[in-house]
Amino acid sequence: MSGDRYFIRDQEAVYFLTFTVVNWLDVFTRGIHKHIVVDALNYCIANKGLNVHAWCLMSSHLHLIASAQQGYNLSAIIRDFKKHTAVKIIEQIKTEPESRREMFLNVFREEGRKDARITTYKFWQQSNHAIELVRWQTKIMDQKLNYIHRNPVEEGIVQFERDYLYSSAKDYGDEKGLVNVSLL
Repeated sequence: MSGDRYFIRDQEAVYFLTFTVVNWLDVFTRGIHKHIVVDALNYCIANKGLNVHAWCLMSSHLHLIASAQQGYNLSAIIRDFKKHTAVKIIEQIKTEPESRREMFLNVFREEGRKDARITTYKFWQQSNHAIELVRWQTKIMDQKLNYIHRNPVEEGIVQFERDYLYSSAKDYGDEKGLVNVSLL
């Protein structure tokens, strides 16, 4: 485990999670890379017991409020999600037009060399910065939910939360978003 003091203790609890690309690289500026994340989230929901309660994909990181269905292991789901998305995104960077290809691959390779468990490229930072959210602490849950949905507004990407395609803000506004969200 990294030096992060936030980790998943209770596999059935609800967590606020942040998955960050190494060096905070802005990889998620292209739709093809964003949709790898969206597709992987939906796959994990349908096949691996993941509950996504809220999400927002920014240029260098993904925020989630998530839990595992009973009998599933949230840590294992996250591990598989991160491994799958890393492989798919790096594959896309190698094969699709990408002006930053060499820079991305060099950084991923350098970060991989620093980690004995990595064979070639490291895409995601080790930490998930997992913060357990207790269901009866609705004020804290609401704060995290608002934080997630306000990210694109604060970054000046959109004026209104509901206008950002790569988040669950639409779902909380009675529209269907890209990911099959289980509302809190």
